[in-house]
Amino acid sequence: MLAEDIILKPVLTEKAYSGMTDKNGTPTKKYVFIVAKDANKTQIKEAVEKLFGVKVESVNTVSRKGKLKRMGRNEGYTPATKKAFVQLKADSKAIEFFASLS
Repeated sequence: MLAEDIILKPVLTEKAYSGMTDKNGTPTKKYVFIVAKDANKTQIKEAVEKLFGVKVESVNTVSRKGKLKRMGRNEGYTPATKKAFVQLKADSKAIEFFASLS
């Protein structure tokens, strides 16, 4: 599996932004990504290091089932997703994409 197939997109929410800095405003280098459902932590770590040129300390993942949605008598599920919370090493540089957003 290629690195581009593992990291699907970044998560750009308020909670994800609050994880990037601590209360004093100093960067903590924690980032959140939507990843492929069948990717493991080792593959996610290698993909982030390859795509962004950083050093990853740890990866935590959360798998989320799709929600039941109904419209009239029709019903279906939204897609299931997997999120990865990536912590970079202290001596690693920050990811430039996220630095431009804050």
